[in-house]
Amino acid sequence: MDENFRKVLETFANQHPGRDYTVEIVCPEFTSVCPRTGQPDFGTLTITYVPEQKCVELKSLKLYLQQYRNEGIFYEDATNRILDDLVAVVGPRKMTLSAAFRARGGIITTITATFDESLRPPQIPRPSPLAFKHDRIHPDSVCRLSGAGTIDE
Repeated sequence: MDENFRKVLETFANQHPGRDYTVEIVCPEFTSVCPRTGQPDFGTLTITYVPEQKCVELKSLKLYLQQYRNEGIFYEDATNRILDDLVAVVGPRKMTLSAAFRARGGIITTITATFDESLRPPQIPRPSPLAFKHDRIHPDSVCRLSGAGTIDE
């Protein structure tokens, strides 16, 4: 799969960044190819998001999704890659992508992937290696492991 897929996506400034509101985009003609059988897969993508500073431009989204037409990709991978690309480009507060694929062999599959900025774990800053001065450690405070797995002080 071409890693440059997301370069097609464009955005525009959110005119109401101070308000939480929901954008829902339905793409009823998504197509890709089954990587095992080479048969076409057809699905409806529903993208729901709460924008932060940017919104996705719809024509660019259409062109982006059309790149999947000849791509051999499993449903789960396509759903998660599309969500990852949209989150990377748009930077929403929340986004959900539901991909409902049409029946194949009598089985209907729906994949739902979600991103929520508020659920991301906080980034804990790592101390710089220069923050520790080893020359200030008193030699009597060093613990050593003995061969038996016990601590000798």
